[in-house]
Amino acid sequence: GNTAVEEALYLANIARTVTVVHRRDRFRAEAILVDKLMAKTRDGGNIRVLWQQTLDEVLGDASGVTAARLKDVRTGATQEVPVMGVFIAIGHTPNTGIFEGQLTMAGGYIKVRSGTDGGATATSVPGVFAAGDVRASSIKRVAAAVGDGALAVSEVHAHLAQLREVADPL
Repeated sequence: GNTAVEEALYLANIARTVTVVHRRDRFRAEAILVDKLMAKTRDGGNIRVLWQQTLDEVLGDASGVTAARLKDVRTGATQEVPVMGVFIAIGHTPNTGIFEGQLTMAGGYIKVRSGTDGGATATSVPGVFAAGDVRASSIKRVAAAVGDGALAVSEVHAHLAQLREVADPL
């Protein structure tokens, strides 16, 4: 899909080098995006593509990320590629399948209360809160996801405080 190609093109504007690890031998992204990406793999470009590889492990030490161990999907052979950071771009479909039948859902997304009366990240199950891309389908939601996370933490704290009051009314 388009996600990894779009993200690689964005990162190429701010990083010295971008390495795209792709499990297939070609992209499924729109042709115009693939053309832009491949142009940046040629002479003077700062993107390289490692085909038919998957991320096996992110390696590091006390200083942070130092390498990515990649696994060849055809042979199973591994290689370590020096990197300074890892960005996972696997699409915009939320990984919410484990909540089907447990939380109220809509189109694969977890429904939350929303609104301005508190409990905006509350789900259909008391004490369960949802934040970020699992609750809304709009693209490029990093800032909103961070805000959701902060709001959810605050609401979890308030929920736990309320539970404590009920358990210990003194």
